[in-house]
Amino acid sequence: MISSSTVVTSVVEKLRQALATGRWRSGDMLPGQRELAEQLGISRPSLREAIIVLETLGLVRSMPGKGVVVLDEPLADGVASASAVAQATLGDYLQLRYTLEPFIVGLLAQSISQKETGELRLSLMDLREALEEADGEAGNHAYIAFHEQLFALTANPIFHSMVQQTRSALQQSAQALKVSAEHQAARLGEAEALVRAIRNKDSAGASDLMRQHILQEGRRLNVPLQIPDNA
Repeated sequence: MISSSTVVTSVVEKLRQALATGRWRSGDMLPGQRELAEQLGISRPSLREAIIVLETLGLVRSMPGKGVVVLDEPLADGVASASAVAQATLGDYLQLRYTLEPFIVGLLAQSISQKETGELRLSLMDLREALEEADGEAGNHAYIAFHEQLFALTANPIFHSMVQQTRSALQQSAQALKVSAEHQAARLGEAEALVRAIRNKDSAGASDLMRQHILQEGRRLNVPLQIPDNA
């Protein structure tokens, strides 16, 4: 479970108030994690978890290698939403992924163009390069980017908006796992099989491969995933 949900929720509200009062505006970058954690008097892990919640609420977005950028505030959010997300478990995040991603890739397999298939294969190169260089952090970034790209390639604009929620789920999964070379290789193999199914227009196969991947992620995280018997 995400640690110290009370602290995280409190930090989320402080940051939401700061955004609402214009301390940081849309397009601004938040201070670095060390500086911001010191300003708020909290630990950096608590700050990271609060940032994940803000991403889920669509208020900010983490930009790998750059920092955290402020987004336009969505029309309808509430304190209850922040609290609920702050108390989410890794199992909850995996359930979200299991619900969305197999359907997404199934649709994508039906409509993907040759150019878009090429873009996915380029993402695989980033995963492969991270594995070859034994760079776990780069592997996590590449893993998140690959799955976000699957959402971005769909024609449904609502799915595009769901990237924020899925990004949080992916980040939680990626950060909780100390990525070994074995795990990176497994992720790469699963992603390669998925792209082959999508390229071959195998909608059912792509969906099944994604389900199996998320179940494997749960096993790698030692998090049992509760799903309906007929799922």
